Amino acid sequence: MQLVLAAKYIGAGIATIGLTGAGIGIAIVFAALINGTSRNPSLRNTLFPLAILGFALAEATGLFCLMISFLLLYGV
Repeated sequence: MQLVLAAKYIGAGIATIGLTGAGIGIAIVFAALINGTSRNPSLRNTLFPLAILGFALAEATGLFCLMISFLLLYGV
């Protein structure tokens, strides 16, 4: 029984590693927005909605990883 509990905690910890990738993805999206806006300020109205879409997609992957971690901890 203790081995199953330990495996559950290890699996939940490994599932949260995806949150690091989500954080890096969000940083890359907004760095690209700042870079693009600084190069051509007139494209701000075009680039900002795309950056928000990229932010939402990157955040969704992080939330999926967090959901899997919670499912492993409390659902199994």
